Amino acid sequence: MATPTPHRAAKDWGKPVSILIMTLFLIFLFVPIYWLINMSLKSNTEILTSIALWPKDLTFVNFEKIFSDSTWYMGYVNSLIYVVMNTVISITVALPAAYAFSRYSFVGDKHLFFWLLTNRMAPPAVFALPFFQLYSSIGLFDTHIAVALAHCLFNIPLAVWILEGFMRGVPREIDETAYIDGYSFGGFFVKIFVPLIASGIGVAAFFCFMFSWVDLLLSRTLTSVNVKTIGVAMTRTSSATGFDYGLLAAAGVLTIIPGALVIYFVRNYIAKGFALGRV
Repeated sequence: MATPTPHRAAKDWGKPVSILIMTLFLIFLFVPIYWLINMSLKSNTEILTSIALWPKDLTFVNFEKIFSDSTWYMGYVNSLIYVVMNTVISITVALPAAYAFSRYSFVGDKHLFFWLLTNRMAPPAVFALPFFQLYSSIGLFDTHIAVALAHCLFNIPLAVWILEGFMRGVPREIDETAYIDGYSFGGFFVKIFVPLIASGIGVAAFFCFMFSWVDLLLSRTLTSVNVKTIGVAMTRTSSATGFDYGLLAAAGVLTIIPGALVIYFVRNYIAKGFALGRV
């Protein structure tokens, strides 16, 4: 009987070990999400008095509170409004900027590109107070556009960096051929160039959406009464009896859904971004 070589034995063991590691990783990843869903289907009393893998008395009262209270469901609406506004503004501004960095060389281009990235690296807390004072003085405080513009400070540099990498992958000959065929710059950019980098736009839009969606500091600092975001609503659930953990868990479950949907629709674009080394 032939004895398996060490290389063959390692190959036979490699697949089961990889499956085991991936399974453990997925369990580790989904346990917090499952526990959040589990808590959202319990009463606050059951959460505080017992630990169980599933609710003893299944209840949807926490979700009913969210959909029946305007403070809660309008928090989601307000958050989606400024997140979409920020994503559109960031991509619209980043597209021509990224094109300039990818196609032209000018004095200080590398230094300017690096400076843009340093804005993305700065913590939001640094800009919270300046934004608050600025928007209060010009009447933008407690508006959707205030939060959307504040997030542009971080999202536009990130979008420029991502899009510039995708644009460099498009040959310059396409630009020259379009001009020879009689296209204006606007016509060429919209009809030819943008479709070629659609995957890059999807990746940039995803990261802009997610950063703006999960931000709490700026959204809470720049809003008060008229624009109550979901982050603000979740930080104001305490009472004399303590936190309403079931309500917070239900709000957390609903907060995950938009991000999960965005990831589902742009998952192929994100994979391409990883392949190009820009994610």
